[in-house]
Amino acid sequence: MTRYVAFLRGVNLGKRTVRSADLKQAFTGMGFADARTLIASGNVVFSAGETDEEKLTHTIEAGLEKAFGFDIGTVLRSHAELEAMVASAPFAKIPEGADAKLYVGLLRERVGGKIELPIGIPGNFDVLSVSERDIFAIAWHMPNGRYGEGLIGIEKHLPKGTLITMRNWNTILKAAA
Repeated sequence: MTRYVAFLRGVNLGKRTVRSADLKQAFTGMGFADARTLIASGNVVFSAGETDEEKLTHTIEAGLEKAFGFDIGTVLRSHAELEAMVASAPFAKIPEGADAKLYVGLLRERVGGKIELPIGIPGNFDVLSVSERDIFAIAWHMPNGRYGEGLIGIEKHLPKGTLITMRNWNTILKAAA
């Protein structure tokens, strides 16, 4: 069995409400072992015998649509991939105590090589690096008190139809632990 984390896009936005208990039940009902939600209902840790990520993603998305009545985009990472991501220390150059938040844009498709840097808005956010399926960005604390409002703009730099979901670095650390 392989341990995975499903990062779900657009859960609990507007009328698209999904309770953690219902999400766990949906994954269990699809036959996945050890399903549990992590931090919020948009992250599900589970085990599966299937290792073909495309098939696994299709199974999950079909099961979630059946359970909740709407499409829920899914980005998968194996526990091993998350451990490797953390070990790569993508934010090592950010000074301790920087007034910023760290984010990872998790891409379903392997398009990292097609994304040209630099990407950013001065004083708002900067993309630090891009791997094959992940975008590492820093969101700066802005005068209005918010962090990196322009991060949503990263999507316009991706090939059309690329599914991305953003997570705080702390979520990634907890998922990899």
